[in-house]
Amino acid sequence: MCKLALYFCVLHVHIVLIRLEKTGKTNVLLKQQMAEDKAWALISEVGGDGYVAEVVDIMKQHFHIICLEDFLRNPALHGPKIQVLFMWNYCPAAEPSLLKSLPSLKVVANGGVGVDHLDVPLINSFGVKVANTPGVVSDATADIAMALLLASARKVVEGHMVSVDPKTTHIPQSLMGVEVTGSTLGIVGMGDIGYKIAQRSKGFNMRILYHNRNRRSVEEEQAVGATYCKNMDDLLKESDFVVLVVNLTPETTGLVGRRELSIMKPTATLVNVSRGLVVDQDALVEALQSGTIRAAALDVTHPEPLPRDHPLLRLPNALILPHVGTNTFTTTKKMVERMVENAVAAVKGLHVPNEVKLY
Repeated sequence: MCKLALYFCVLHVHIVLIRLEKTGKTNVLLKQQMAEDKAWALISEVGGDGYVAEVVDIMKQHFHIICLEDFLRNPALHGPKIQVLFMWNYCPAAEPSLLKSLPSLKVVANGGVGVDHLDVPLINSFGVKVANTPGVVSDATADIAMALLLASARKVVEGHMVSVDPKTTHIPQSLMGVEVTGSTLGIVGMGDIGYKIAQRSKGFNMRILYHNRNRRSVEEEQAVGATYCKNMDDLLKESDFVVLVVNLTPETTGLVGRRELSIMKPTATLVNVSRGLVVDQDALVEALQSGTIRAAALDVTHPEPLPRDHPLLRLPNALILPHVGTNTFTTTKKMVERMVENAVAAVKGLHVPNEVKLY
């Protein structure tokens, strides 16, 4: 009986091992099949001006990735299989020559909200959808707007330079800043980002004015203590800080020029977190040099970066950042996740959650 039991035990183990071997092979085959089923996507690069390495794995979970440099070595080979163009920092540029080389392309998935750098009708004419990432950038952009406002008002950068200067032996009175608490903030563009700026400003007991194409509901206004200005001039005349948070369109290009700057208080600060072309930069330089306004704090310019001899770079009352409003790991991860979500839907022929439609 013992020998018989041992025989069946060995037989059972053998059968289990065979099943495990088959299961393992099946899993390998399934993984290979899943890998083969992945669509191909074109990206700019990893590192440099492209994606931080930490988020590339998010795309690789759903797509085979090819970088622009590798693609350009043999576009005839790679072009027909690419179904997704992931655009980051305006790259790869969706130019006609590139679009023509991607016959299977289904979507241009843009990282960010603004699509002023995209010719949406042209892209659509190739049968390709365009998607962006609204909402996920709002908190980080609102944060950078407040950071610029506070840094400019309290001369944070100048104070840092004095503190680290080996020649410093005393603190100059020229570091005297202006009060933020209790001041008047004018927000031009009260979309999601503008509203979040208002929420943050309420914590500083700021009087909040806003100008927008459409007025917010009474409940939303009351929640942040905001007052609607139908005429932007009224906002400019009364604000100590003017924050621009609008999309770049033909209507908003040059929205703030010489006339608008002349209306502002001489003690006012202009903060721009939208697009450089929303402001007439030549007029801004003149206003800062002449004292028409106190200061400007900019996360955006045109072009980016500015030429190294541009007069804005030499003005002590101009604080300039290199368009880093969304540059946090949390927001970057959310943006890439949203880009992938849009791309997967497009490839599968499903509704694209954040498709951009200009009609």
